[in-house]
Amino acid sequence: MKCLVLFALAITLHSVMSNSIGTKADKKVMVCYYGSWSVYRPGAGKFDVEDIDPFVCTHIIYGFAGLGPDNTIVSLDSWNDLYDNYGKGAFERFTGLKQQNPELKALLAIGGWNEGSAKYSQMVANPASRAKFTASVVDFLLQFGFDGFDFDWEYPANRGGVPADKANFISMISELKTAFAPHGLMLTAAVSPGKETIDTAYDIPAMSSILDHIHIMGYDYHGAWDPFTGHNSPLFVNPDVDQGTDVWFNMDYTVNYFIDNGAPPSKLVLGMPLYGRGFTLNNQNDNGFYAPANQPLIAGPYTREAGIWGYNEICEKGVETSWTVVRDPYYQAPYAYQGNQWIGYDDVTSLKNKAQYVTSKNLLGAMVWSIETDDFHGTCTGTKFILIKSIYESMNGPIVSPTPGTGTPSQGPSTTARTIPTGTTVTRAPTTAGTGPTSAPGTCSAPGFYPEPNDCGHFYECVPSGSGGAGGGFNIIHYECAPGTVFNPVIKACDWPYNVPGCEDYVG
Repeated sequence: MKCLVLFALAITLHSVMSNSIGTKADKKVMVCYYGSWSVYRPGAGKFDVEDIDPFVCTHIIYGFAGLGPDNTIVSLDSWNDLYDNYGKGAFERFTGLKQQNPELKALLAIGGWNEGSAKYSQMVANPASRAKFTASVVDFLLQFGFDGFDFDWEYPANRGGVPADKANFISMISELKTAFAPHGLMLTAAVSPGKETIDTAYDIPAMSSILDHIHIMGYDYHGAWDPFTGHNSPLFVNPDVDQGTDVWFNMDYTVNYFIDNGAPPSKLVLGMPLYGRGFTLNNQNDNGFYAPANQPLIAGPYTREAGIWGYNEICEKGVETSWTVVRDPYYQAPYAYQGNQWIGYDDVTSLKNKAQYVTSKNLLGAMVWSIETDDFHGTCTGTKFILIKSIYESMNGPIVSPTPGTGTPSQGPSTTARTIPTGTTVTRAPTTAGTGPTSAPGTCSAPGFYPEPNDCGHFYECVPSGSGGAGGGFNIIHYECAPGTVFNPVIKACDWPYNVPGCEDYVG
């Protein structure tokens, strides 16, 4: 039996490798979720909007907004998300990344695990509440310049939900889709990989006909909630160890289950984890799969949650160099142990295999949770965002970014207008940490937004190319303020001329 299964896997992987990325006209999507709370992590784990490389993803998704008591969408961290009351304006800075890469799509996700399920269940059950929610979402997305909306309700008909959620969820997303159409907004959803949850939560054919993407969360198949070790994200079933319902807990089963129940592959985006889940073994000598483990892995220094380490924590702790690493031939992913600590995770090799699986199944693309737990500093591998880049390039070939020093053609900032006290709107540029050029005007010595020396209505951005410093270490991107406004270097935004000394008489 084992030989037959391994032979079948070999045939599958051969088929994957034979399906060259060069044979497809359309690129696979690379969707990257961003956990905005990572801005509060300590030391090298801190990750802010400006740490996102806007060229390694085709779509970025901000997590999370929430559902308010009045059934409208709300910020869950107004100081970080908004500019109001001296806030940091992360929403607008996030959508402002499109200025660097005009092909990038920036979406906003609502929900997540911590938001729960019951209040979403109550909201979607009432047509008036759905209408109020829909109107608030449209206004919210347009206000902050988002290209679409990701509904991450975890999960309809579960965790305090009711059976009617399955139908009400379809009504909800149908109404959102209708309201989004005049504005060209995208609608996506993150969905569970578990068979029992899928059966109760989702009308797969109806959902597939409405959503632009279905983001399958292909992870958390096992974790510290289990009393035994198990891999976070197996690719295929392992017939040697998986028994009973455990044969459902792998990506291949999940993908095939969605397809067999009415989801077109062209709508499916396979989620991959940039983190691992781990355990404290009851007996360090019993360290394979399904080994007794009643306690979670100790917490990492950045994520600071027992049972889970980001890949940046895994590599910085030397798991891949000093622990015992085992790569399962069925799961196509490694696990590692040292003493009584055990973790199942993904690395470059396993994620390349999963990306090739996406191609072999003709799926729309890949998704990651989440960008801030990649090796984003390049500390361990020398390559920033090594995991995401490996997935993207396995599906699409080399990532194309601007050539350092070439700049890009002038175009207005793509962020939305921000209302100023008079009620008139002006285009706002995202705020970045820049202290101003110390070299000649029109050149770069530090990242940030700066005024064009001879035109109050134009400004430029210095974006590090990767090598840092002056002398070709920056990409220069030129922008133009909205008519009647000028660039204000104090607030790093377009403003009324009378607020900017020297530009009071500017007429364009």
